[in-house]
Amino acid sequence: MTSTYLPKVADLPATAKWYIIDAAGKTVGKVAERAARTLTGKDRVDFTPHIDLGDGVIIINASQIVLTGSKLRDKMYRRHSGYRGNMKEICAGELLEKHPEQLVELATKGMLPKNKLSDARLTRLRVFAGNEHTHAAQQPVPLSL
Repeated sequence: MTSTYLPKVADLPATAKWYIIDAAGKTVGKVAERAARTLTGKDRVDFTPHIDLGDGVIIINASQIVLTGSKLRDKMYRRHSGYRGNMKEICAGELLEKHPEQLVELATKGMLPKNKLSDARLTRLRVFAGNEHTHAAQQPVPLSL
């Protein structure tokens, strides 16, 4: 019986590719799912669950992203500082107007596995509200949904 080959860290390439996703007119879930899949490296042939092999993702036009149904007013994002009576909440529509980057980042973070590698994976996610981005040096390749 043969065993499954698991690559060592030394056998793997050190550089990550960068991909760009245009979020204009697309739903939040589809964009976040594709970004999370690329960040974890599940599209790669040499995917290994315990090694961070993911690529970088740049998401542009986050302000033109679409929420379906009544999520604009019903979906709430909550945070708490730990002090009594200090629960802050904001609806998705208001968050999309004020900080569209945070909306996409939170959706992508929720789709990543909850483990020790998730923080390192999130550092390779860059979200921009407009069409311009500052990562031309990484030579990103367009990624279709």
